[in-house]
Amino acid sequence: MVSLSYPIGQAQLPEGALPPAERTALIQQLADLPAQLTAVARAVGGVGLERPYRPGGWNGRQVIHHLADSHLNSYCRFRLALTEENPTICPYDEQAWAELPDVAATPITVSLTLLEALHTRWVSLLHHLSDEQWQRTFYHPGTKRAFTLDQALALYAWHGQHHLAHLKALQQ
Repeated sequence: MVSLSYPIGQAQLPEGALPPAERTALIQQLADLPAQLTAVARAVGGVGLERPYRPGGWNGRQVIHHLADSHLNSYCRFRLALTEENPTICPYDEQAWAELPDVAATPITVSLTLLEALHTRWVSLLHHLSDEQWQRTFYHPGTKRAFTLDQALALYAWHGQHHLAHLKALQQ
């Protein structure tokens, strides 16, 4: 049975360095995500995006704005890891952010446009990293662990597909 919370399963993080082909495929997932989100949002429609993807879950509008918030934070975490030695990142309360008034007041097209520009910039950065840079880390105090940039790439490629599946569930 497919979980409504985790329709594509839980994230699987690599233990060591990603093989180049796998890294390239994950970067491509990030590159493709904004267009995929836009297509699914159009298919679901405005009224459909007001529905939660599961009982007690966020509605489609919240999911799209969450992706913009989350991926903007991730982009900044990559840049911090590339310019500082194992920086401690600042976690945030995702649920509280999803309930801020701008989420209901801002058209989803704003976050979709933000994601398009952000992912273009992020993907450009990722294509220019050396093998050594992929092993740089940041420390997440919420999980009490360090993540390599390879692991963060795998996590955020999964994150995009995870929430894309939530939005696709609204089409049914």
